[in-house]
Parts: sequence; structure tokens; C-alpha cells
Amino acid sequence: MDKVDAMRLFARIVERRSFTLAAQDLALPRSTVTEVVKRLEARLGARLLERTTRQVRPTLDGEAYYQRCLAILAEIEEAEAAFTGAKPSGLLRIDVQGTLARHFMLPGLPAFLARYPGIELRIGEGDRYVDLVREGVDCVLRVGKPADSSMVGRQVALLEEATCASPAYLERHGMPRSPDDLEGHRMIGFVSSATGSVIPLEFQVNGALRQLTLPVTTSVVAAETYVAMARLGLGLIQVPRYRLQQDFANGTLVDVLPAFPPASSPVYLLYPQNRQLSPRVRVFVDWLAAEFAARLPLTT
Repeated sequence: MDKVDAMRLFARIVERRSFTLAAQDLALPRSTVTEVVKRLEARLGARLLERTTRQVRPTLDGEAYYQRCLAILAEIEEAEAAFTGAKPSGLLRIDVQGTLARHFMLPGLPAFLARYPGIELRIGEGDRYVDLVREGVDCVLRVGKPADSSMVGRQVALLEEATCASPAYLERHGMPRSPDDLEGHRMIGFVSSATGSVIPLEFQVNGALRQLTLPVTTSVVAAETYVAMARLGLGLIQVPRYRLQQDFANGTLVDVLPAFPPASSPVYLLYPQNRQLSPRVRVFVDWLAAEFAARLPLTT
């Protein structure tokens, strides 16, 4: 194995915190991975990795070498592409919020893959916190401002939010004219993946944001189930307005308190701050940002 391939292998071990997972990612025997690291440490005259029964982690020298490897590998990939005219290629691991991806990403995905046939996408779906480096993920698509300072966040959209309920629910509880009329109403709880608590309803009143937590009979963690329960008349919900267009048109859900909307939700593409973007990650991020701009222009 040459020096460049050894760098790629070492970087993957650091990111996956595992010899075995790195070997699986790169389709190498476990014994080869061990031998390459042994030779690398001997050549550099430094211990690069600390091994325990549970995980592998870089030493201080290993972390410094890892950062240099990332920069060198990205430069090599970009330089070769510039001289050969080759398009970005290789495995690209992303994690997305499913409903968002189905509406904004999937419609244009065939065109992206046709333009970059050498890129292989591995798509995970969820709304949980993802440790990009440790889990070997290149970027994630999420709603909400990133709390992790180690991530670079590129805002690609602002989602206008709406409050809604089914006609049957409003027949029982009445149509409120302001947030002050919500006494006696119920909400379907949506549990935050970050806090584990039910997210309160929000209303903009006279330029200020008011939060209200109404009685909750049912709580969910999945966006599709959240909307489905609202259609069944179980309570008020607040979701991005783009998801409600068909329900509003069909009359299965009704716009409630449109004069007092929740705050808009930002959408971010996140990737590690300390990792130089590879060409395949860069073209994907630029493409997906353009897809959002075409379907839902970024506004304030």
C-alpha cells in the first residue's frame, strides 16, 4: 500500500474509531489495516493511535497527522480532477430529515447522479444528533439552528411554519381567533430529539414570540405520524407550511391562526468544521443548496 492509500486508511480509522469498521468501509482485510498502521507508526517514529478494548482514538501526534492527511488527500483529489478533467467520484455518506429530503432533494436526485455518475450516495434518514466524524458521515440536512460549534452550517432555506387542525377537531373545540382563545384546546406533542421534551407551540404576537404548551394526549417523535394524528382530529400541530399544501387544498386540515404564525425554521447543511471538503461533498452541497433555492427561495 502506497503512502496516499495509507493516509486514507489512517483517516478512516480515526473517523470510525475502529480498525474493523475502517476495514469494512475500504473493503480491506482486518489484518491489512493492522499491518499498515504498524508500518506507518514505525516510519514516522510516533505512536498515532491509542487502542482500547472498546475503541481506537488518536494520540496528540495522531490528531495532528490526521489533520494533515485530510488536507493532503483533498488537495490530491482536487488536483487530479483539475488535470484529468475527471468529475468528483467516490462514496458520499449523508444523513437527512426524511420528509424534507423527499420534498426538496429526491425530485432532482436523478439529474445529480446522471451528472456525477462516479458518486455513490449512501443515505441515512433520521432527525437525531449525528457525530459526523465518528460515524463516517460527510454531511447532514437538518431543520433548526445547529448547536454544535464543531459543525459548519450552510443555511439553505427558511421554512414558513403554520398551525393547523382537522375540521372535526375544530368542530369540537371551535376556531380560535387569537392565541388567547386557546384555553380548552389540545395539542399533539412533538418530542425534540435534542432535549427529549415536548416542543411548545409558538405564536408571533405584536412582534414578540409567545410560547404555549397545551394539554397533550399523545406525543410523537416522527414527523409523518405527527401530521397523520392531526388529520385524525387529535389536536393542534405546527409544521412547515410546504407540507400542508395538499391537506389545505383537500380540506383534511385547516389553517389556524394564520395572523399569528410560528417563527420560521432555518434549514442547514452541516459538515465538520475541521475537515476540508472533498470535491464530491462540495458539488453535493452546492447542488442541494440550488435545489432548495429553486423550490423554496431563502427569505428572511
